[in-house]
Formats: sequence, C-alpha cells, structure tokens
Amino acid sequence: MSETLTLSAELRERAGKGASRALRREGRTPAVVYGGNQEPVAIHLEEKELARALGTGHFFNSIVELTIGGQTVRTLAKDVAFHAVTDRPQHADFLRVSANAEVHVNVPVVFQNEEKAPGIKAGGVLNIVRHELELVCEANKIPDDIIVDLSGLEIGDSVHISAVKLPAGARSAITDRDFTIATIATPTVLTEEDAGEATTEG
Repeated sequence: MSETLTLSAELRERAGKGASRALRREGRTPAVVYGGNQEPVAIHLEEKELARALGTGHFFNSIVELTIGGQTVRTLAKDVAFHAVTDRPQHADFLRVSANAEVHVNVPVVFQNEEKAPGIKAGGVLNIVRHELELVCEANKIPDDIIVDLSGLEIGDSVHISAVKLPAGARSAITDRDFTIATIATPTVLTEEDAGEATTEG
C-alpha cells in the first residue's frame, strides 16, 4: 500500500489573488480542502514541504494527512497548479476522505520481465499505451503501483486490463471496455537493406 504523507498547514485568513501572491512571496502555497459533506476550508502550506511530498512520486495516490490548527484531516491530493515558467507549486486542492471511503486514483504501471518476452528479444518494442491506471479502491488500501508481467509476450501481443491482477479491493474505474495497457510492436527502425531499397525506389 502507498505510504501516508503528512503536511502541516495553516488556515488562510484572507482570500483573493493579492493575498495568495503575498503568501507565495513568503514561501507558502495556498490550498483548499473540500468534500466530506463539509464546507471548503482555505489553507496554506510550506512550499518546500509540498515540493518534497510531490517529489516522492506517489503524491496523488497517497493519503495526505494535513495538520490544521492541531487537528489532523485525512485527504487525497486532487490537483496542483504549477507556475508556467518556474514550475513552483502555485495552488493545491485536497479532498477529505474517511478511512473506508472509496476513492478514484491514478496508479502508476510498472512493467517487469522484459528479458522474458520473446517479442522484445526478437527486436520488438514495448509500446506503452497507459503509464497509469485509473482505479477505484478504499482510501486506506491505495496500491503504490500495478505490476504488469511481460513474460512470454511475442511481437504483436497486447496486454489488456483483463489480464492484470489488481490488488484485493481495487477495481478499474473504466468498466465499459477491455482497454489496452501496452503492446509489443514491430520495430520501426529501417535496416540498411530496407533503407537502400527505399532510396532506390525513391
């Protein structure tokens, strides 16, 4: 399961663009906590702490516990806006979640055993269609990643969601089709002989 991240936050006393700019100058990132049948709450976090959490690689599929005014709020990060030039976090959205609530999360796909795929050994190329899977699972059982085993795959073979073993309690959010996650594609690089033929025909 994905580890729980913890961040300290403070209530925002003032709203508006001017107040948000002032917070950013002080190294703080404005944010909002919403959902859970409660009113949205405007907060701000230390930018460095937020950047560190973002750097874990699983910020968006981890429970984020926000400490606000001495109280701990379980949340799921839903969005972070970044500055177009500096790439600094400008604003963050957090959704309140209870321990057993079902949540939609995007979980990274990890491909294993490429060396055991005859198609790749023969020069085929792993064509990744989906780097993440949109899953529905309990908030306290969010997986770190989903493993896709490439053993035995030949050129032209595809991996569909139906062939992937999902962790207990997790299911695909897309249920209307057996979508493709990856394929073993024919190599597109021309051999010297092919290139010579193409030049002659041209």
